[in-house]
Order: sequence, then C-alpha cells, then structure tokens
Amino acid sequence: MLVAAAVCPCPPLLVPEVASGAAPELEAVRTHCADALGVLAAARPDRLLVVGPAPEGAQGVFPAGSAGSFAGFGVDLTVRLGEGAGVRPLPAALAVGAWLLSRTDRADVPVEGLGVDERATAEECAEAGRRLAASAGRVALLVLGDGSACRTVKAPGYFDERAAGFDAEAARVLGSADVPGVLALDAALAYELKAAGRAPWQVLAGAAEGAGLAGRLLHEDAPYGVEYLVAVWS
Repeated sequence: MLVAAAVCPCPPLLVPEVASGAAPELEAVRTHCADALGVLAAARPDRLLVVGPAPEGAQGVFPAGSAGSFAGFGVDLTVRLGEGAGVRPLPAALAVGAWLLSRTDRADVPVEGLGVDERATAEECAEAGRRLAASAGRVALLVLGDGSACRTVKAPGYFDERAAGFDAEAARVLGSADVPGVLALDAALAYELKAAGRAPWQVLAGAAEGAGLAGRLLHEDAPYGVEYLVAVWS
C-alpha cells in the first residue's frame, strides 16, 4: 500500500556540480526537495521506489545498486540507487533521484527504480502504479518529472501559450492529491509541451488509488522556462 510520495523535478541542474555558477538559483528547489524526502522517511516505508521518465531502451525496472553518471554533463560524478548489485545504468532522471536520496537519511530502506515511457497512456501508467502499491505493506514513491518546457521563448521547447494553463492544473492536482485529476492530464498535450513528468505523475495516481492520502504543494516555479513542482502526498 502506498503510504507516502514525494514529487520532485529532475533537471540535472539540481546537482550543484552540474549547475556550476547557476547552482544558487536552484537552492530553493533543492531545499524543498529535501523537505519532501523527509516526509518519505517519516512514513517508515518497507520499500522505496524512484519513478521517473526514461528514453527508449532505458525503461523498466532498475534494481538496487544501479548507478548513474553525470559525465554526459561534463561532471565526473557517479551516484548509486541504494545498496545492491544492480548493473543497469540509470537514465538521467533516476540519476537525479539517486543524488537527491544520497542527501537524506533513508534508514536502509530497500530502493529500486522504474523508468517510465513518456508516451505511455494514463491507464498504462495507473496500472504500473497499482502494481507498485501492492508490492509491499508500506510503499513510498519518489516521483520525478518536470512540467512544461515551453514557458518562455528561451525555454527548451520555445514559448507555447498552452503551457501556463497545463502547469497550473498540474500544480493544482499534485498539490491536492487529486487522483482523478492527475489521471485526466492530457498525455498528448503534455508530450507537445515536453512535460516529462506527466507519465510518472500518473503512475503515482494509480498507486494512490484508495490510499486516502492528502497532498501539499511545497514549491512551484519556472526558471529557464521549465516548470518545476515539488509536492508531498501522505
């Protein structure tokens, strides 16, 4: 059963070594992510799963101990998803998740990862979440994903006037743990707006069905034209 979840953005810029001179600009996001992970620790889960978007070939389950590298971003830094013998290389989003977890006390809770196809349907995502929730007595999720990347002309996806509305709705449903609302987020629109968090958020919604969790939005901002949301469900 799902007992808690933390929703965090996953830009590699969250890692100060990657951000370099821009590191101070994202300090508020890092602080709120740490607060969200504190909620996961307080829930005392039996199993912790890190869920995030993944490109083709890097989807599916990542066993404990799987490692990710930030070498592709010019930084000699490797992180590991908990303790174990996992050998699958982590996609960027899960590597960010592993880095976030490395800064918190997890009390030796088993950790695994799940890379989600950004084009998966809402029902496919929800079913994956239901399976995760049923995998242990007390399950916690760290759910990674950004909102739209189209908030300004300098954003990775350029400016799209639909982006602000999509992000506002995402902030509302994630901040209120509105399960039907999360599942109703438009997959096609999310893909057009480069909102990589849509599929992982809908995995969370499936996992939360019937759990009666309450939500709280900790942070919402769109630096660099990309929407970053931090929320907790508990």
